[in-house]
Amino acid sequence: MIAALLRLLALRPLLTLSIFGIPLLVLAVIGLITVGVVKLLIFVVLPIALVIWVLRWLFGRDRDEA
Repeated sequence: MIAALLRLLALRPLLTLSIFGIPLLVLAVIGLITVGVVKLLIFVVLPIALVIWVLRWLFGRDRDEA
């Protein structure tokens, strides 16, 4: 049965691509998008939020105490 399946996939390259190639391509794209989003969060969003938090902590204390 495995030999017949291998013969079938060897004779029909488009079927082989649709079974093996497209899911692997989708997984690679999802992985790359995930890495990009994580990098964006770490290197863009987190520093901006940290700067805003520190500035509000430094300059916002006077208003809270008064």
